[in-house]
Amino acid sequence: MRIAPLADVKARLSAYLDRCEKEGPIVITRNGTAVGVLIAPLDDDDLEMLLIARSPRFQALLEQSRASIKAGRGLSRKDFWKVVAQRHSGSESARPNDGDLHRRQQKPLPHGRGSVTR
Repeated sequence: MRIAPLADVKARLSAYLDRCEKEGPIVITRNGTAVGVLIAPLDDDDLEMLLIARSPRFQALLEQSRASIKAGRGLSRKDFWKVVAQRHSGSESARPNDGDLHRRQQKPLPHGRGSVTR
């Protein structure tokens, strides 16, 4: 694990980004205390996972889901796909195929850095 002081990272951000892409995450410190982590995402999916992992809204949704399952209000696999089919077609039609599940809408990233899968 690499550690760098904030003042140095601010002065040489571009060099630290290059280093981060090659060597992995860099912990940024202020007065010896960790205050951030510089991470270069591997691709758009990795970026999305990093952002979601730190999202308070997503974490609250996960906690709500865990509590629901713990309270016995979870769905069986069969019932889950039944609900999915109802929501997408208004009926109890067949389970969507895997291609439908993995098809995602692309949203461009700012400053021409590719796209984020939504």
